[in-house]
Amino acid sequence: MIRPPVGAGAITDVAGIAVGHFTDARRPTGCSVVLASGGAVGGVDVRGAAPGTRETDLLAPGNLVECVHAVLLAGGSAFGLAAADGAMRWLEERGIGLDARYARVPLVPAAVLFDLPLGDARIRPDAAAGYAACQAAARTPPAQGNVGAGAGAMVGKMFGAARAMKGGIGTASVQVDGVTVGALVACNALGDVLDPDSGRVLAGARTPDGAALLDTRRALLAGQVPRPILAGTNTTLAVVATDAALTKPQAQRLAQAGHDGLARSINPVHTMSDGDTVFALATGLAAAPSPGMVVLAALAAEAVARATVQAVLAAEPVAAGDLRLPSARSLAAAQPG
Repeated sequence: MIRPPVGAGAITDVAGIAVGHFTDARRPTGCSVVLASGGAVGGVDVRGAAPGTRETDLLAPGNLVECVHAVLLAGGSAFGLAAADGAMRWLEERGIGLDARYARVPLVPAAVLFDLPLGDARIRPDAAAGYAACQAAARTPPAQGNVGAGAGAMVGKMFGAARAMKGGIGTASVQVDGVTVGALVACNALGDVLDPDSGRVLAGARTPDGAALLDTRRALLAGQVPRPILAGTNTTLAVVATDAALTKPQAQRLAQAGHDGLARSINPVHTMSDGDTVFALATGLAAAPSPGMVVLAALAAEAVARATVQAVLAAEPVAAGDLRLPSARSLAAAQPG
């Protein structure tokens, strides 16, 4: 695991936000929680065609509840949604939740990615994992790479898992005039991850001999035929957080802008086999006035793009069963010259 490099920032730079990971030592899987224990106005936007989500409908601008208390991201495919139960229990024990007269009900939207190919698929995040992630939560910069929801993430699977690379989880933040926007991204994309400034492929599908990057976009345009892909076996998940004060419709807009960051850093993105989902949280704790939605949307896209890059740059190689997945750094180090 790697801490954010100096200057990259982290989602925990946003006032009122804490992050915790649980990583299962038995196989590469886990979950990550973004806590907003004081409550945050929430939003969500789902662009992938194969999502696995929980409590996303309540975030629609026309629906009743405005504030949520955490967002949980997990591996384990649909099984991993159970980890949100543990996060709810942790919050309830601390008296955090919506006052529903008879109980305080913590609101914890969640989304999952598919990491079952690595190791024993019967091992996946559960309620105990979600509870442990909350126990580990802190406002210091979270670990990145092969941890939490990114522990079993892979990228570049268009031409088969054997030619893929290790994905992971990453974080970044940007600040303008005293207002901060940060992002946490668990990258398990079908497509390649790119440097958004240069367009250079950083991690993704490899050549048939596994020795170099292929460039999925160019390969598809040249007529190379992808391997049959099982729907829902990919997915990139993100949480965008800001200390600006937002309404619920504005929070949804911030989540939508986060997908622009995914589109800059992943290609192809939002496919029929990805469940790409972006959540937004607004704590309203900034001392400075909001710079407005145009600026905040630009910051959200930038933070998500940077966090996606960090997810693969922080990843470490992994071997599980027949799969041997290099990381962006290990593959680059193996190149001649």
